[in-house]
Amino acid sequence: MAKYTDLAKDIIKNVGGENNIISLTHCITRLRFQLKDESKANDKVLNEMKGVVTVMKSGGQYQVVIGNHVPAVYEEVCRFANIGGDEGTPVKKSWFNSLIDIISGCFQPFLGVLSAGGILKGLNALFVFLGWYTAEDGMYLMLNAIGDALFYFMPVVIGYTAAVKFRVDKFIGIALGAALCYPTIQAAILNVGEPLGILFGGTILESPYYVKIIGIPWITNNYVSSVVPVILVVWFAGYIQKAAKKYIPEVIQTFFVPLVVMLVSLLAGFLIIGPVTTMATALLGAGFKALYGFSSVLMGVVVGFFWQVLVIFGLHWSIIPLALINQGMYGYDTILPGSFGASFAQTAVVAAMYFKLRNKGTKELCIPAIISGICGVTEPAIYGITLPKKKPFIYSMIGGAVGGGIITGLKTKGYTIGGLGIFGLVNHIDMVNKDASGMLYAFIGIVAAALTGFLLTFFFWKDDYEETEVKEAAEEGKAVIELDAPLEGTIVLLEQLKDAAFASGALGRGIAVEPARGVVTAPADGILSAFFHTKHALGITTDNGLEVLIHVGMDTTRLEGEGFTAKANAGDRVRKGQVLLEFDMDYIRSEGYSLTTPVLISNLSSEDLLDINADADAYIKMGDRLLTVEKQ
Repeated sequence: MAKYTDLAKDIIKNVGGENNIISLTHCITRLRFQLKDESKANDKVLNEMKGVVTVMKSGGQYQVVIGNHVPAVYEEVCRFANIGGDEGTPVKKSWFNSLIDIISGCFQPFLGVLSAGGILKGLNALFVFLGWYTAEDGMYLMLNAIGDALFYFMPVVIGYTAAVKFRVDKFIGIALGAALCYPTIQAAILNVGEPLGILFGGTILESPYYVKIIGIPWITNNYVSSVVPVILVVWFAGYIQKAAKKYIPEVIQTFFVPLVVMLVSLLAGFLIIGPVTTMATALLGAGFKALYGFSSVLMGVVVGFFWQVLVIFGLHWSIIPLALINQGMYGYDTILPGSFGASFAQTAVVAAMYFKLRNKGTKELCIPAIISGICGVTEPAIYGITLPKKKPFIYSMIGGAVGGGIITGLKTKGYTIGGLGIFGLVNHIDMVNKDASGMLYAFIGIVAAALTGFLLTFFFWKDDYEETEVKEAAEEGKAVIELDAPLEGTIVLLEQLKDAAFASGALGRGIAVEPARGVVTAPADGILSAFFHTKHALGITTDNGLEVLIHVGMDTTRLEGEGFTAKANAGDRVRKGQVLLEFDMDYIRSEGYSLTTPVLISNLSSEDLLDINADADAYIKMGDRLLTVEKQ
């Protein structure tokens, strides 16, 4: 985005400067400013600026039309004008995809630092094992603090990123995360003396409490290094913030909105959200204990398969206490070894993806994620690479199951809970009997886990990122390409549109349709390369290299998604005739918006457009040929 830096700075300057901007959003083609004083904006300079198509004023908005690369320009304008980015209303997704999106979105901003911390912790463990220094040495303590700081204060960091995701004030998010880690609270609620009482006594949900809040038992829990509780608390805070802004007078919102949000959210977090997470952990722990009693091999398969899912939700802590109990009673543990192959399966999957990924940005994340994964820290691999792609994550789970089954099947025992990743091999050495066979068995298991994950990914996963193929197709020789009509309705010539940016052809050549049905279908096979968050506009890159823009209605971005229902997601491969979007025509018209829908090809000149297969006012059905293009 560095190439848009100068353009962004020039736009800010010529809309009257940073202090003249009230707010900024963007649609699929234009920046939409709300300015304090539009007379301060230099229309002439902006209209003549390279990179700006035109300037328009409509509905109280100062619109700077950019074109297809508006998201990149928007980010740069936000950065230099100190404007908080607004993701807007997301495309409707399944609950599973939404969950993945939330978790990945909360981790991706700090993956680099997370990788660095994991590598440093792994190296520190290795140096202790090699005898270079001890765990009491000053160097160990210092490196451990540097490497572990982000993990220890994870709720604070995720409090910030979750606040961005859920549109909560960022400093409120930080404060919520910090409160969960607050040392005085940790000391007050975690096993200090005799409990005041026990809830659910005699059951697997037995919960002691040492403090009461307004008469309500405060169930003990340790939120340091946790993930899920803070995400849930910030998610809840988003609703409280919205309600607080609605009912608290604007003149006192600066102080009282944070006050209400923090107080209500943390009371709910400490008294409800945290305890529910604790109970989920207790239930999970009881289940694993019963499973191990039934079959140790099956236990290894189950633990290995689900371990990374448990890590995502922070529920893996339910197994660690069982391992500690076993070590205290018998001097060894047979449960936790089942999880040992999971990180190696995850790392091997990333290694296989490295050879198949086409997206350079994602590919660059692979090497540090592999290094971090070898050292036992797989969060960068999970949240940044495999989980968003879904199938590779499942392959890593299968690899973890294979490794776990082999390790527990060979009766491998864990004698310590210490080193991570490759450095964790030494955890399986029986120092009392000087027996290193457990380390050998663990090594066999991790090799099997890694090979399984690598081979499944290498041979059965295909990257759905199509940018390289699309660009290559666009550079092929001359070809005649036909596009089907994505809507049913009456043809309208572009020059008849009231919107100057569309009418001039500056955003692309094509045609418009006055729709008779509220349905948009794919005009050709390709990739749904863009789907704006308000769902009123989408872009398709066809397999023949055409960039098609379909913009439902005029100025309908201001509806913020109301009246629109997405039937596909950005990045999906779509087939000609596939339904992509449905819209409520009556509702949109009742709100005062025109439904005239431009269908444009943005990467071709007027000379390339051979034919529009309809006259003005002609009626066309979906699937009929709409445009014929000769592509050089």
